[in-house]
Amino acid sequence: MLKYTQKQIEALDGFYKHPRNLVDLFEDTAAKWGARNAIGTKNPQTKQYEWITYKRLAERINDVRGGIHRLGINKGDAVGVIIGNSVEWYVLENASHGLGAIFVPMYERELMKTWQYIVRDSGVKYLFVRDDTIAEQIRHFKDEIETLQEVYTIYGDGERSLKAVEEAGKKNPVPSYKPHWTEPADLIYTSGTTGEPKGVLLSHGNLSACSQSGYHIFPSLNENAVSLAILPWAHSYGLSAELHNFMQFGGAIALMESVDTLAEDLAKVKPTFLIAVPKVFNKIYDAIQAKMHEEGGLKKKLFDMSCTEAVKCRGKATKSVKLKVLDKIVFSKIRKRFGGRLEGVLTASAVMNPQIAMFFADLGIPTYDAYGLTETAPAITMNSPLLGNRYGSVGKCVENMHVKIDQSLTGKESEDGEIIAYGAHVMMGYHNKAKLTSEVMVQDTWNGFPGIRTGDQGRLSADGFLYITGRFKDEYKLSNGKYIHPESLETDIKMIRNIANAFVWGEGKDYNVAVIVPDFAALRKDERISKWAQGSPQETVKNKDTQDFLAAEIKGYLQKSYGGYEIPQKFIFASEDFTLENGLVTQTMKLKRNVALKTYLKEIEELYGSSLSVRGL
Repeated sequence: MLKYTQKQIEALDGFYKHPRNLVDLFEDTAAKWGARNAIGTKNPQTKQYEWITYKRLAERINDVRGGIHRLGINKGDAVGVIIGNSVEWYVLENASHGLGAIFVPMYERELMKTWQYIVRDSGVKYLFVRDDTIAEQIRHFKDEIETLQEVYTIYGDGERSLKAVEEAGKKNPVPSYKPHWTEPADLIYTSGTTGEPKGVLLSHGNLSACSQSGYHIFPSLNENAVSLAILPWAHSYGLSAELHNFMQFGGAIALMESVDTLAEDLAKVKPTFLIAVPKVFNKIYDAIQAKMHEEGGLKKKLFDMSCTEAVKCRGKATKSVKLKVLDKIVFSKIRKRFGGRLEGVLTASAVMNPQIAMFFADLGIPTYDAYGLTETAPAITMNSPLLGNRYGSVGKCVENMHVKIDQSLTGKESEDGEIIAYGAHVMMGYHNKAKLTSEVMVQDTWNGFPGIRTGDQGRLSADGFLYITGRFKDEYKLSNGKYIHPESLETDIKMIRNIANAFVWGEGKDYNVAVIVPDFAALRKDERISKWAQGSPQETVKNKDTQDFLAAEIKGYLQKSYGGYEIPQKFIFASEDFTLENGLVTQTMKLKRNVALKTYLKEIEELYGSSLSVRGL
């Protein structure tokens, strides 16, 4: 675990600007913007958003801090939660920090064994869960995990409820402790695509510096900014880019009710800025294109005219008169579907397809790709209005972060290599995993800051923009010695409107194969194939015409960007998507490659006509 000497702390002190911990970050804002809305929750009955102000949020945090201190929570103890984004999530996080405790968030949709592993590994002392249903499911943890003293319900009554803790704390207030930037704040577990979860220990300095670095390069972010929370705060991206970010400048965050109500929630909340992943905007783009195609006639003609004119005006200081007119007729209506006030979107987890990114920029909704890891809190690089926005890249290093390209695995002739990240956001280490920590942390430093191997492959442009070119952990060789980066292929395959998901494999073989999950709703609307897609998903994927059409569509699409040896030659068409429930993806929807290979091993062997000998299986 990373520990600084006094001399190192003194050398780095100047890089960490106030607020240097998450307690000051919130309390400063509450003192300045107490009357402003902080977090909005949709009332399930009225379907309207109800808001808690910064002043009231601070009062609840103070009360809960007093309550959990009365339970026996002290500096260094671990407080766990199992609940989705909510006012109470943040109340418990900040209350824990105000006692010097470590906050351990867990997802509601999670395997029992994962909850159990995290509670045990982190040494959670008190666990707060959403409701009695979850409480009953995990009540036995108390008998099996030595550190766990009690389980409390967040939405419940009785002596083992957050309500009771809050009431007790109101009668027994304690002042907030202000942690040093070197002290641990959150222990975030990555579900990982292989192996058991890893607990990433992030300090107050990591998290406060990370949120500040993003805030400083987006001029439109201020106390008038409004976001709609789409991503979970239990993941470092949603945590730093949205929650802590907005809490530091008095912005307002509304909580999305569900994925199914996203369109409705956008219209109600009218966000000015969103934190999202490309997949959300890929689906919106596909939906817009499909709707225009379906409606046809004058609407389609005007839409096509608007897109064509917008392309002509790219890079120009002013829009043409024609585009201004078309914008009012066409694009303004699309912007209204986002609430009418959206000024920008930060995207991460994958690079946005440049074609789609430029389409949204033409609409007046620029997207900004960013890059990072849970281990870097997570920001390493960002595109932004101040740093520049180069489509296809993941931007430039943010404040107090640095990137080096290590070519030891690719050779000095190659322009890319492994990305090594240094700086103020680099984690303290993996909890209870000293060996794994030492394997990823590098020996040298940058400006006194530690560095970490990302496992990602990339290159830097002459002016500092980073481009991701693959992932070393996932790459493999075909029998011809050519390297394959399957994730890049899968990302591009999923850009095809009729495809929902993809898994590419071919290690040691003459050619690649792919497991394809069609987008059945899209197939039914595609006039070229709809007649074969009206049955059940199981019937659709067995249809030879459907299979041939999709195989040809995938190969044709990939030929524009890939060599023939990279393109999958044979396909398995699956009726069930990759989900959390079937264990094929992580909480952040990343494919668990080994699990996918195990799941489809028999079918893949049939495609190759031979049994497979695979690493790790």
